[in-house]
Amino acid sequence: MSLRFAFIAGGIFSLYCLFAVLQEKLLKGTFGEEKERFTYVLPLLLVATVFNYCYAVFMKRLSDRTTEDTKIPTLYITCISLTYLLAMVTSFMALQWVSYPMQIVAKSAKPIPVMVMGVLIGHKSFPLRKYFIIILIVSGVALFLYREDKAVNIVKTSEMVGFGEILLFMSLLMDGLTNSMQERVMAKYKPKSDQLMLEMNKWSMLYLGLMVLVTGEGMDFLSFVQRHPSSILQIIMISFCGALGQFFIYLCLVEYGTLTCSVITTTRKFFTVFSSIIIFGHVLKTRQWVGIVFVFFGLFLDIYYGKTPKKQLEKK
Repeated sequence: MSLRFAFIAGGIFSLYCLFAVLQEKLLKGTFGEEKERFTYVLPLLLVATVFNYCYAVFMKRLSDRTTEDTKIPTLYITCISLTYLLAMVTSFMALQWVSYPMQIVAKSAKPIPVMVMGVLIGHKSFPLRKYFIIILIVSGVALFLYREDKAVNIVKTSEMVGFGEILLFMSLLMDGLTNSMQERVMAKYKPKSDQLMLEMNKWSMLYLGLMVLVTGEGMDFLSFVQRHPSSILQIIMISFCGALGQFFIYLCLVEYGTLTCSVITTTRKFFTVFSSIIIFGHVLKTRQWVGIVFVFFGLFLDIYYGKTPKKQLEKK
């Protein structure tokens, strides 16, 4: 189990670190002499979901399973796909009004709505040590990412900064709903990871296609990539890392449950910042090293006490 866990966690860490660096470069950077910004979130996510869907089809055929897929009610899949998509859209859109570090800190609180929704919707109970581990890891990540405004001007407030914070709150809420519904589906129908990934991305692709058509962003997006061809490679790389990383996340969800998956995805945010430190030459402060200790100590505790996660997280 330890080798399997390390393989899945390592895949999530490395792929999403690269994904985050490319995402920040695309959405927060500028293109051309006119310093044009990329603001086409819906077409970007549409390209990403197409990659995810194609990758899921490839993995399903590669597995060559003789058993038939589990039949999951369409209502479940459409609802999960919608909340999953809304979590992504609101998170990406928030970057237009808040800084990237603020987004990371906010999304680091994802285990909290997962646990709340698990109790309210899934009627689940968690050991007290799970609460301590989640608080420890979230505190460590927040401590590492926090910077004083007088030292580094991270967040430039504007008239719309409140809207960005609302978008991040909505994204966290959708994360909690998605994880709660996913766990219920996996407990009741026991789908394979590639099957769930395939169905969710199929519906997300349909939702996004309609949204792009209604908003008219498609033509503006095509015009932008024609003016700035360098953005095409970034979009492709973001989509590839997201597709492969998503498959690892679904493996983690199926085999270890939503809370453990949330711990891993929260911790990888540290690796995202660590990659940024290496690439851009940032200097760590003592407070940030303390945050590193919190994060890794929390992860160690979760691995140590999570040897039988499914039994410990059964429904009441």
